[in-house]
Amino acid sequence: MPGLVYIGGMKIILMVLLALDMLAVVGVMLAGVFGMTAKNHDPRKSNQLMRWRVTLQAVAVGLVAALLLVG
Repeated sequence: MPGLVYIGGMKIILMVLLALDMLAVVGVMLAGVFGMTAKNHDPRKSNQLMRWRVTLQAVAVGLVAALLLVG
């Protein structure tokens, strides 16, 4: 029985981390869109935001894989 509690707790933690990561992805995407519409558009900042978005999406894929392995 203690193993089931551990797995249930792990699922909850992974789900919360996944939700926070998805919110971060949306935030970075919105920052990129608003940055492109600004008058003083900086291509280096856009590139940096794109790298952050790709990294955060990779983290999300990893969290989904971990959830599938746990569950």
